[in-house]
Amino acid sequence: MGVRGKLVLVCILGVLICSCNLFMVSEAVWLNLPASGTKCVSEEIHNNVVVLADYVVVSDNHSHIPSISVKVTSPHGNNLHHKENVTHGQFAFTTHEAGNYLACFWVDGHVQGSGDVSVNIDWKTGIAAKDWDSVARKEKIEGVELELRKLEGAVEAIHENLLYLKSREEELRSVSEVTNTRVALFSFMSLGVCIAVSALQVWHLKRYFQKKKLI
Repeated sequence: MGVRGKLVLVCILGVLICSCNLFMVSEAVWLNLPASGTKCVSEEIHNNVVVLADYVVVSDNHSHIPSISVKVTSPHGNNLHHKENVTHGQFAFTTHEAGNYLACFWVDGHVQGSGDVSVNIDWKTGIAAKDWDSVARKEKIEGVELELRKLEGAVEAIHENLLYLKSREEELRSVSEVTNTRVALFSFMSLGVCIAVSALQVWHLKRYFQKKKLI
C-alpha cells in the first residue's frame, strides 16, 4: 500500500471514529427543584437497552447540602429505583418494556430553606452506558482496535434503533388506518342520519299541508 493509500485509510478511520464518538455522547441534564413540587425527566427507550445514570445535588453551601428523593418508573409504572434523603446516587437497569422511562426528583420535606435545589443528572443509554475500559482490559485491545470495537457497537445500536423506529412506524400506520376507517364509517352514518331526518321532515310537512288542505 502506497503513502496515498495509507493517508486515505487514516482519514476513513478518523471519520468513523468521530462518528462513533457522536453516537456515544451521554446526556447531561440540570434540574432546579423547587422547595415544593416534583420535576421529572423522561426518555423513550426501546426494549433490551442498558440505562445508566448518576445524579448529584450541587450546592454553593458546602456545609449544608440539601437532600432529595428520587423515583424511576417504567412505561407500565413498575418501580425501578427509589431513594429518599440522598444527596447523590446512581441507578442502572436493562429495559424490558418499550416506551417512556420517567425519573422524578423532589426536595425532602424536612429540608430547611425556600430556595431551589440544583441537581445534575448524567443519563446514559445503550452504547454510551457500556464500560469500554473494562472491555479493553478483558479482551486486551487498545488504540484503533478499541475504537473500531466502539464503532461496531454504535452501528449495532443504530441498527436496533432503526428496527425500533420501523416497528413504531408500523404501529402508528395501523392506528392511523383504523382511525381513518372509523372516521369514514362515522361520516357515512352521519350522512345517513341527516338524509333520514330530512326525509322525515319532508314527509311531516307534506302531511301537515295536506291536513290544512294547502296542497
